[in-house]
Amino acid sequence: MKVDERFLKYVEFATTSDESSETIPSTPGQRVLGEYLAKELTEIGLEGAKIDEYGYVYAWLPASEGYEDADPIGFIAHMDTSDAVPGENIKPRYIDYEGGDIVLGNGAVTDVKSFPFLKNYEGQKLIVTDGSTLLGADDKAGIAEIFTAMEYLIAHPEIKHGRICVAVTPDEEIGRGPDKFNVLAFGAKYGYTLDGGTLGEIEYENFNAASARLTVNGVSIHPGSAKDKMKNAVLIMSEMISMLPPSEVPAHTEGYEGFYHVGSIEGGVTKCVMSLIIRDHDAIKFEERKTFLKRLTAYINSKYGEGTAELEIKDSYRNMKEMILPVMHIIDKAKAAFEDCGVVHKCVPIRGGTDGATLSFMGMPCPNLSTGGENFHGVNEFVSVPAMEKMVQVVVALCKSQPFDV
Repeated sequence: MKVDERFLKYVEFATTSDESSETIPSTPGQRVLGEYLAKELTEIGLEGAKIDEYGYVYAWLPASEGYEDADPIGFIAHMDTSDAVPGENIKPRYIDYEGGDIVLGNGAVTDVKSFPFLKNYEGQKLIVTDGSTLLGADDKAGIAEIFTAMEYLIAHPEIKHGRICVAVTPDEEIGRGPDKFNVLAFGAKYGYTLDGGTLGEIEYENFNAASARLTVNGVSIHPGSAKDKMKNAVLIMSEMISMLPPSEVPAHTEGYEGFYHVGSIEGGVTKCVMSLIIRDHDAIKFEERKTFLKRLTAYINSKYGEGTAELEIKDSYRNMKEMILPVMHIIDKAKAAFEDCGVVHKCVPIRGGTDGATLSFMGMPCPNLSTGGENFHGVNEFVSVPAMEKMVQVVVALCKSQPFDV
């Protein structure tokens, strides 16, 4: 099956994850897709294909005869999609892109002014949305590329390789992808997630990340007699927000620049709660950001009284760079695979997280590779068919233990 045909089959499944859910996976649609994927892996010819109690799909391709001692390699993608926009009833369509704006429907347009990199896709076949949902290339394109590469390897036994391990995880979009991942049973010495964007990107640096919850406890008094008595939690929270560095927010940062991101504020005069996230590639600067919030909380308490402000900080994931640097040969291997397939590669930092970050700290170094998709988590999402086809070749090139032209 062609990689794009496989991809279109997967996006028929609604797999939006739900952060408020306490189940694993967080939504039933993920298990439905997982069962389908486990069956497909069996039909392709992989061994041990199964979906476990947590919705994780595992399988492996045995090593070629004589290559049993080669390092086992892993490939991982995730099945869930973001809840930022609807992810059900996706109506994808092909376009032969010749330049200019792409009119999607439902009033949505992918325009060159907003997305100037569109010019790089002129002359390519793209898969786009109808303007009412996301597409699901994040990360069903990654699944399709891995599965198609496995199918190719089975059909071409002359390509020699070691053991190849395959996994599909649930709930990556809500940060739970590695939570129940069985690294030991998976059996790969190192791996690659296929969960990136533009073709040729290699990512082994991601944010250090934490979530924070700030609570302001106020005092409500009738406005008519509130002088020197009322403590308006909303106004105090506004004061705290005003003290956050205005240039250190997602809208004003890029590359390796970290940020504070206010996600939500709820409450009234007596109690106001703010949720925010903290991100930085640099571990020292990351700790400084957390310290800043602690100092800000202490300042508010010194000004309005002890207990006025409460701060909770929870670390989410760390920069995988420290785990990849000792094994940079796996990055060199990825670069060589792209070069073998005629793809220009570049290493870029992830301005976010990935399953691979946590998996790296769980004992399996796991950088991230491109899928060929763009504009994830929105109605303007699209994926390049030629890019997906190239990524199939790249996965095959990563697996082979001797030169072979795909």
